[in-house]
Formats: sequence, structure tokens, C-alpha cells
Amino acid sequence: MSTPFIRNHQYNIIKKQAEFLQNTLRTVADRSVLETVRYRAAASIIEAFPYLTGDQQQMLEQISTFETTYDFQKYLSTLEAYLEPYPPITLKQIQKLFPKNKKLKVPDLRSIDFRYLTYLSWVDIATNKLFIVYPFEGQFIGIEGRITPTHKKGYCLFCNRHQELAFFTVRTNPSSASPDHFSAIGQYVCKESRGCNQCITDTGALEKFIFTVLK
Repeated sequence: MSTPFIRNHQYNIIKKQAEFLQNTLRTVADRSVLETVRYRAAASIIEAFPYLTGDQQQMLEQISTFETTYDFQKYLSTLEAYLEPYPPITLKQIQKLFPKNKKLKVPDLRSIDFRYLTYLSWVDIATNKLFIVYPFEGQFIGIEGRITPTHKKGYCLFCNRHQELAFFTVRTNPSSASPDHFSAIGQYVCKESRGCNQCITDTGALEKFIFTVLK
């Protein structure tokens, strides 16, 4: 049985390198350049993993040997069996993360393919609120805030792709201030999270934002 070891953002890195290598193969004839790009693609993928077994590294490095679109498609399809899905979560667990929201509207969890999630999120249109649930070190972290469409394109904080953005504002309550004093932290993020999850290649900015909010 396949042991999952590839997280969603790591799989996105693999997809990105596969696409880049395919484009290079179609447009570059210089063999020395191609070999350099092949090596760099494999190295970029390996660098995304803090630990790999010998077999896992060998499997990932196969990308440097492919020639055809079929080869790359088969490679990506094969790796899907090794995807480490978003940890199992229930409706009750989500509700406990947002205790003040007695009428919390949660998406149908059965309709979500958790293999391709780095973070779970949804928008409550009625309240213009964005909810994010992120797994970290065996537990779930939940944050919520107001979401305001900008109708403009820019770079998302989480996935760094150029896309239509929304401004996500999270209210905070600094521990050093009085209970009645609030401040807010805001960032531009993707208007819809599905595409963001499909493109995110680094969890650093997402985690930094979450923990800044929770301070």
C-alpha cells in the first residue's frame, strides 16, 4: 500500500516544475540547456521536502527523464496515490473553532476532495465573512474576518498568483490592550480558495498571517 508523503502545496510545486519542463522541451533545442533545466526541476522538487526516503526521492527525481506530455501526465497521476490529504475533520470540530457563530454555515464536507487542500475555507455571503481552518501540529486553527471584493487583480498573499483579489480583514484583540480595544489585520487574498489551494506552493505566508492574527 502506498504511504502518503506529499502534501498539497508540495504537489503543486511538482506540477509547476512539470509544466515548466514541458514548455522548455517544446521550445529549446540546446541539449545542455535542457539538461540544466531537467536537473533544476528535480532539485526544486526535492528541496520542497524536509525528509525523503531513498525510494521516495528516486520516485520524484524521475521527472528529469521524461520527454512526452504522456510521460508527465502519467507521472503526476501516479503521484496522486501518495498525496497526504487534509486531516479528517467533522462539522462539530469546525463549530467548536467558531463558538461565537451560533448559526455558522459550513460547506458540505462530503463534496470536498481533501487531497487537494492546504487550508479549508469558505465565504458566508450573508455576512460577508471568510472562514479559514488550517491544520497545524495535530490540531486545527480557525480564523474569520470580513471579506471585501476589490474587482481588481493582484498577487494573493497565500499562493502568490496574479488573480482577482479580495481584502480579508481579521479583527484582533491585543492582550496588552483593554478588553474593549480592537485592532485589525488585513491582507489581499484570492477571491476564491479552490484556485488558491491548487496553486499554493509555500505555507509560510499563510502561517505567518494566521499566527500574527492570533497573537
